[in-house]
Formats: sequence, structure tokens, C-alpha cells
Amino acid sequence: MYWMDIAAGIAAGKHCNTPVVTASVDNISFQSPIKLGNVVHIEARVTRAFNTSMEVYLKVWGEDNTHQYRYKSNEAYYTFVAIDPNGNPRPVPQLEPVNDEEKKLFDGALRRRQLRLILGGKMKPDEAAELKALFVKD
Repeated sequence: MYWMDIAAGIAAGKHCNTPVVTASVDNISFQSPIKLGNVVHIEARVTRAFNTSMEVYLKVWGEDNTHQYRYKSNEAYYTFVAIDPNGNPRPVPQLEPVNDEEKKLFDGALRRRQLRLILGGKMKPDEAAELKALFVKD
């Protein structure tokens, strides 16, 4: 998880070209363990930029060099906030999704953000318009 945080921080920092801090880590779903001696591969990419925060999606694979196979270990979503030299949040550049996979992650990011804010007590459930649209039909 430490390496995942570093990889996500690098992706977020490269997107906004400024220092970033970890704001939250969503559920990390482990499918398979990475055993001692196996190689770890981590892919991290920014899925959406909000005002001062960015969501980063990570995929992690293990590679068994002895048996010559690669396998998915886990995936997670991290949130980072860009900071200015005084440690205050600063605006980040917006992200424009290009392909279908990027668009799917981009669209889902707003729902995941609203869920994070609700669970963190920073948003009331009735304010989460994007989430309500999934469950309430007008």
C-alpha cells in the first residue's frame, strides 16, 4: 500500500505539476497476494480533476518470474489535493478523457467523490445529486 501511495502521488503530481498530499484512500480490493520474491507492477492514472483534488485509479499486478506469469493483485482509488508553497489547497488543471475507458472512469469519479464526501461527513446524502440519480427516479 505504501508503494501504491507513492505511485498515485507521482501521477497526481505530474498532472498538476505541483506538490500533492493524500486526502483519502478508498476500498482496496485484494484478489491475490503478491508473494515475497515476486515482482510488483503498479499502474496509476488520474481519472478526474475537481477543484483542488484529483482521483487516481491504481491497478496492481504481481509477477512470478519462476513460473513466468503475471496476475492481478488489487486495485484502488486514491484522492490527492494539490498544495501551494504555504500548504494550502490550490486549483488543479481539468482532465479531458479521450477513450471509452477513460470516459467511464471519469464519469464514475463524480459518484465516487460524492460517496467519499458523504462517508466523511462533508456532504449530506440529499445533496448528492449524482448518486440520487442512480436510486431515485423522478
